[in-house]
Amino acid sequence: MPNTLYVEIVAPDKRVFQGEAQAIRAPGAQGSFEVLYNHAPMIAAIGVGPLYVTVPSGEKITYATSGGFLEVIGNVVTVLAETVEPASEIDLDRAKAAEERARQRLAASTSAEERQRAEQALERARNRARVALGRVGTEQRV
Repeated sequence: MPNTLYVEIVAPDKRVFQGEAQAIRAPGAQGSFEVLYNHAPMIAAIGVGPLYVTVPSGEKITYATSGGFLEVIGNVVTVLAETVEPASEIDLDRAKAAEERARQRLAASTSAEERQRAEQALERARNRARVALGRVGTEQRV
């Protein structure tokens, strides 16, 4: 299809998406960014946040990711994610339970290292819950 990207999103345990897309929006380590047709080649770190793929029909598919890398070479976009989960597959009860466990770990942390790990776990759990609920900004309401 003309003016589209070929996108592949993979995690260590599975391939989550493979196919044509109009655009992909990622939570960059320095802020959110979007890749469109004929984007310049690049490699970027991505952080915790929502990842959006706009397929040729215009539908937006939303994923929760916890970081990784995105590479663009000649209209081919590859996302290598630490974890990535489609919003439609997130168990909201599990996400909320993980958020509560992270809060408890944060409250009980006694060292800077424990506190940092608990804060990271809390950020990941909150992201999964927000993505599952569709509360990740106005971009979600398309």
